[in-house]
Amino acid sequence: MKKILTLHILLALAALPSRAQRHEIYSQRIATLQVVAGTDWQALPITLLNGQPIHIDFDDMTHDYHRYTYRIEHCDADWKVSQGLFETDYLKGWNHEQAIDNIEQSLNTNHLYTHYRLTIPNENFHITMSGNYKLTIYDDTAETNNQEDETTDKDGRKILTACFMVVEPQVQIAIGYSSNTDIDINKQHQQVSMNVNYGSLRVTNPSQQIKTVVLQNGRWTQAVWNAKPDYISADGLQWQHNRHLIFDAGNEYRKFELLDMDHPTMGIDETEWDGEEYQIYVMPDTPRPNYVHDESAKGSFYVRNSDNEDNNFTCEYAPVHFRLQTNRQPGDVYLNADWTYDRFLPTYRMEYNEADHSYHATVLLKQGYYSYQYLVLKSDGSTQPVSTEGNFFQTTNRYDALIYYRGTGDRTDRLVGWKSSQ
Repeated sequence: MKKILTLHILLALAALPSRAQRHEIYSQRIATLQVVAGTDWQALPITLLNGQPIHIDFDDMTHDYHRYTYRIEHCDADWKVSQGLFETDYLKGWNHEQAIDNIEQSLNTNHLYTHYRLTIPNENFHITMSGNYKLTIYDDTAETNNQEDETTDKDGRKILTACFMVVEPQVQIAIGYSSNTDIDINKQHQQVSMNVNYGSLRVTNPSQQIKTVVLQNGRWTQAVWNAKPDYISADGLQWQHNRHLIFDAGNEYRKFELLDMDHPTMGIDETEWDGEEYQIYVMPDTPRPNYVHDESAKGSFYVRNSDNEDNNFTCEYAPVHFRLQTNRQPGDVYLNADWTYDRFLPTYRMEYNEADHSYHATVLLKQGYYSYQYLVLKSDGSTQPVSTEGNFFQTTNRYDALIYYRGTGDRTDRLVGWKSSQ
């Protein structure tokens, strides 16, 4: 029965629209992908045109050398590659077969890995157009080592895809939220309201020229696309008590911080050495019948250890054990956060133990600060909070509004506005 339910969920997910920002890892050697604009690791990976750099970091879980190269592509608002553009329309410089040369092997760690860092812009190119971007990294070493097949498919060498956004602010946006909704008042939901002023943009047909996305805590799988505005004027658009912009309030994210391998730190119940590696046990997560405010990073994570120096290549990896005390849920239960890339993969799925009435999962993680939540994935592909995690209107969620524009004669969507409620 479990396998049948999982198959139904996978089929439902496959049928969902593909328009989502997706960090994807294709190689089992790759871990801890981070995409950060400047130094703001808690925000969306979004930067101003000619603004702060985008940093892309990841680990290869070996000390073997791999020649990793990258290619960047502009995407429409729906994250499909823009078909009407040439590379010279959105890039200045060279976009092919450039190797990542910022490399550091792990130092004094039980788990060997090599850390790679790529920064955009760099000496090879810079971006000249706003919008959505996908950067794909390839393993050229795989092609070199494959002497028998000289026609190795480039897609077969993909190791990961990283997504980010570049904005040129041309519209004015106001966004906020309230617990006064058409579903309930001061209970389990939050109503997002939003105003967009066109500024200097020429908008004659907003339904065709303007696209909108509203995100809760950066989760693209729950994004609301192109909600029909309640009011349209010559100056802009308004969404007030819009049914499509009502979200589950949920609860504050859980969190822990793994700074030392020898003793527990915040949120860690126990650390032990099993003779081969450290085993880390997060404090069991018990039911939360009442709302208790607790600052967290809404699913974000930050790699660091107690020394907080050379974190990228001195932090250790260890299996981290999660335990959620709750009754069986109406679907599979998953860990969810930025570090799961908001994807419902087997690695993050929890197993129910009848003996202790708890869900369990073990994930190999790098030292650092982690925030996370538990979600139920239903058979139709939608998600809901775990019943005992609580769903409270007081929860301090972050809502982001993204505004895209395609003018008359334009060949793609540009990102002309971004505003966060925090």
